[in-house]
Amino acid sequence: MYSDIPFCLSLVFMLGGLGVLAWSSDVFVDGSAAVAKALGVSPFIIGMVIIGFGTSAPELCVSTMSGLSGHANLSLGNAYGSNIFNIAMILGIAVLIFPLVVRPSVTFVAGPGLAAISLFSLWVLRDGICSRTEAFTLLGAFLVVLPLYCWYDQKTNTGEAKNEAKDEARPKVWLSLLKVVSGLGLLIGSSHLLVWGAVDFAKFMHVSDLVIGLTIVAAGTSLPELASAVASARRGEHEFVLGNIVGSNLFNTLAVVGLATAISPLIPGPNGEPAFSRYILSRDIPLMTFLSLTIMFFGMNWKHPKWPGAIQRKEAWAWIAIFVAYTLLMFYQETH
Repeated sequence: MYSDIPFCLSLVFMLGGLGVLAWSSDVFVDGSAAVAKALGVSPFIIGMVIIGFGTSAPELCVSTMSGLSGHANLSLGNAYGSNIFNIAMILGIAVLIFPLVVRPSVTFVAGPGLAAISLFSLWVLRDGICSRTEAFTLLGAFLVVLPLYCWYDQKTNTGEAKNEAKDEARPKVWLSLLKVVSGLGLLIGSSHLLVWGAVDFAKFMHVSDLVIGLTIVAAGTSLPELASAVASARRGEHEFVLGNIVGSNLFNTLAVVGLATAISPLIPGPNGEPAFSRYILSRDIPLMTFLSLTIMFFGMNWKHPKWPGAIQRKEAWAWIAIFVAYTLLMFYQETH
């Protein structure tokens, strides 16, 4: 799908694509949040669903474009790499700014729930393929799990008032919808440029699509989550930080991978080439599962499990150290 381009132009496409991606994501998220407020949706739904979807829209666009162009490793690497980056780096950086208070419903449901979903993905991909039937299974699981968790969290959340959205001035719906449409259009266009530049850059550096997907593209498409988490941590909005990451990872694991593989199923090549790298099953998804469980272990109040816990800076450094070790291991395995 993508023709060869000069090395300098691939850098321009990658850097320019990342820049426009981050900016258009902000426009899309702002517009989506404004529409939600105008319709009187609760702040939790805005954080978990609207913002969670909006900040994962780059992963959705990039993974879909990668799948259509026949670069399955870039598609899966972007989705799973973003999940790893979201927990290990984004939550880690947010906690370094301000330790996060974690409610029991998040500790005992969100963390283990994300781990269970990761194991479900591992089961779906266990045979090295992902048919359209399996892709629709992932999408179906997303349509069940997301509203169920939102209902449970709203039911158990006895925190701050939930009617903030109703008290704020509601923006004009048409202007918010214009932001949503224009932001989504720029997301798709910048995703094309980013994937094109990343594929060409991988060829020039003689590394696999998976390395580029798990590093440059994954980190780049997680910029909206990073900006949102840092801003929220500085304001002490703990629920927003955790809700955004949990929603984003849920969306990446089920909806992004599901939609990308529904459009372009993962099947072996004509000469028996594997549909995707074996390291996705042996390294990336297991680490994603482990990091999801650390949300429970780090956030649990061990003296009083029914009380809120707190993730401290020492846990943040542990997350960051894990990510650095993972990155070094990945580069070693992919280059040897």
